[in-house]
Amino acid sequence: MKKVCVVLTNGFEELEAVGSFAILRRGGLTVDVFSLTNANATGRFGLTCTALQPFSKLDGAQYDALVLPGGPQYAELEKSAGVQTLIKEFMAAGKVVAAICASPTILGHAGYLKGKNYTCFTAMNEDFGGHFTGDYVAVDGNIITGQSAAATVDFGFAIVEKLLGKAHADHIKESIYYK
Repeated sequence: MKKVCVVLTNGFEELEAVGSFAILRRGGLTVDVFSLTNANATGRFGLTCTALQPFSKLDGAQYDALVLPGGPQYAELEKSAGVQTLIKEFMAAGKVVAAICASPTILGHAGYLKGKNYTCFTAMNEDFGGHFTGDYVAVDGNIITGQSAAATVDFGFAIVEKLLGKAHADHIKESIYYK
């Protein structure tokens, strides 16, 4: 079974985190959610996620994909040496790295979007050395980026498709009447 790790801290965008989690689980993936602070995490609109796994115990070798929801939390994720190391490990191993809204800027600042098609929250787009598509979702190799909270469903399905195939993703889309 394919496994996905999600990293949260205070200020995460609820729709991106919870919506992605739900699509991934609906797709049959194992999804573990880790707290950067090793404690509960409260989203930007007040939803508190409890019983999160401690980031200090995250072993990236056990996972096939890393998901970084956006929201104001992106700044804390970007400042974290542990998160930067985790991204580097996933990229070096050719594993899926998925970031949405503000979080693709973490990948851009680290140089991973050079020569890649990507998207992010439009107002946060900088010259990352790649091609900003402006689409809801961009997939380029092992990197999946999403534009905003409104792109969450498409973002989640892009991850499912990358890990489990188009036919499986299409079957799950059909099960929720996604058109």
